[in-house]
Amino acid sequence: MTGCIGVRRFLAGLVGMLPALAFGIGADAAPPDSGACTSIKGFALLATPSQPWKGAPLRVLAVSETAVDAELVLRGPDGSLAARAPGRRGGPPYFWLAEVPAPASGEWTASLRLASEQSGCKALTTDVTVRKSSAAGPGTSPKSVWPVRAKWNRETEDLYSAWIEALFDAPLDASPSWPALHEVLRDPARNLLHNHLGLKEDETGLVIKPDCADLPYFLRAYFAFKLGLPFGYSKCTRGGKGKPPQCLSWWNIENQEPPPEAQEPKPQQTGLFDGLFGGAAPAEKPKPRPKGPVVAFGEYLSETIANTVHSGTGRPPATSDNSDYYSVPLTEAVLRPGTVYHDPYGHILVVVRRVPQTPETAGMIFAVDGQPDGTVARKRFWRGNFLFAQNAALGSPGFKRFRPIVRGKTGLRRLTNAEIAGNPDYGDFSLEQSELSVEGFYDRMDDVMSPSPLDPERAMMAAIDALDEQVRARVTSVENGRKYHQKGGGEVTMPDGPAIFETTGAWEDFATPSRDLRLLIAIDVVRGFPERVARRPERYAMPAQKTPADVKSDLEQKLAAELASRKFAYTRSDGSEWTLALADVAGRSADLEIAYNVNDCAELRWGAPAGSDEIKTCNRRAPDAQRQKMASTYRAWFSERRRPPRG
Repeated sequence: MTGCIGVRRFLAGLVGMLPALAFGIGADAAPPDSGACTSIKGFALLATPSQPWKGAPLRVLAVSETAVDAELVLRGPDGSLAARAPGRRGGPPYFWLAEVPAPASGEWTASLRLASEQSGCKALTTDVTVRKSSAAGPGTSPKSVWPVRAKWNRETEDLYSAWIEALFDAPLDASPSWPALHEVLRDPARNLLHNHLGLKEDETGLVIKPDCADLPYFLRAYFAFKLGLPFGYSKCTRGGKGKPPQCLSWWNIENQEPPPEAQEPKPQQTGLFDGLFGGAAPAEKPKPRPKGPVVAFGEYLSETIANTVHSGTGRPPATSDNSDYYSVPLTEAVLRPGTVYHDPYGHILVVVRRVPQTPETAGMIFAVDGQPDGTVARKRFWRGNFLFAQNAALGSPGFKRFRPIVRGKTGLRRLTNAEIAGNPDYGDFSLEQSELSVEGFYDRMDDVMSPSPLDPERAMMAAIDALDEQVRARVTSVENGRKYHQKGGGEVTMPDGPAIFETTGAWEDFATPSRDLRLLIAIDVVRGFPERVARRPERYAMPAQKTPADVKSDLEQKLAAELASRKFAYTRSDGSEWTLALADVAGRSADLEIAYNVNDCAELRWGAPAGSDEIKTCNRRAPDAQRQKMASTYRAWFSERRRPPRG
């Protein structure tokens, strides 16, 4: 891996124990002559592009598994200081980023200069050659989708986490969303690997719109493509008839799955290369498309991965070695950016940031998910977004990491659970989550995110914030359905039985059964928060002279006032806006149990009462046969807050 300095081992006794030190280096300080190393345990450097050239932006990314005081310094061929990054970001792992917009050709030096000596080193250094002109990229391989030039290990995993965190960075109080993943990848301010291969690979118009199951694979494949790392995926069942999902075969970039004679693509994946070569050619005279590495990669995403992986791919039993993910313990070090969460009902999120607890705020975990319409949005961890249940028929839910892929005697292979547990670069396989009850899981996550007792009112306000965020995301989903019909979309066929939660086409894109089930659970969580505090008072910093019953009563009053004061608006059928409060949404829980059908008007999808002024503009209702099934057969799933297993 060009520009990536391997960082082999870090003294176990030092991890997490380094003191915070005041540290600064003057702008004219020379690079150290002694104590400079090309590797320190628990650290890594990456220069990008992989083959830098004159005039193209040069970036250097440094990562550390511990919160050391350091600064990243980048010096030009004449030894002068060109860039410095004293500020540490993220964590864990932590990272520094230095950039030169238009470097001169010659030999550059990058140094992560440490305030405190580590393993005999005062700085982690690497030389970077900037060429006079761009190179042709990493080349191709006739036997692989992209050539393997590096390996997954502790260092590349740390770099992957840092890349993920930077990609989706946003203020804590923001609710960022993007219409598609390619909107994020095309942004050089976010994507630290933008144009890393020097092929203008992020400027060629690739349209990348994963759903929630595709998103972690697309991110992992993108990073692997850029750095020349191994990648693979499994073909799995969805489970059913009382059995969990099971993976039947595994394919990788060197051992590709034979294309089926006829395979129906996901609707949202069509047009991946729209605009790639100046627009679509006339249907009667298609233009041949060159099969360069960027095109091959794009087709691999859209025609191979997206049409194979699904919501059950990540939920085989945690004891199975035959899966793409492995189960991890619930610890701060492991729940890092890039970790994937699989809920038992089919939704998948990718962790993008951890925020430690402070005296004023609870600890937080942020994640992104993909929606059927291609939207990628950031969400915070809480019970309403991260569902958990123990049911063997649904498979193994919870936090997981991608199983490392290594070079074996007969080609690429995945490490087993036992190998991961014994591997010094990983060592984090665990069945802990499989042994937790539902309440035990959420209690454990409270402890991981906020080790110290929480202020009960602040904790409840955070839950209300999360509900508010979830309701506003639903506004977009319902509006997308309204626009679908406004543009002439016809009546959408409703799938039968449990398939309403897992299907393709317009129903998946615009109906909201899975999202509404989560919303109903989120409403329950917020309503039940005062009772939760009373049940587990040791987790909260209870006010002096007040009993748990007193605190519960105070929280109930605060909750009612807060739900009434938080307003939002949605667009009705005639284009006018209607304002609701969170209290209205909570009070309409029963109506929201049958409000997911895209064939209904927006007013009905928000539970507008019969005979009200709100409902008067409704101009569309689902067919009677669909509404009858929703009311008489499917409603129990929503009222009982459970998703049925596949038949």
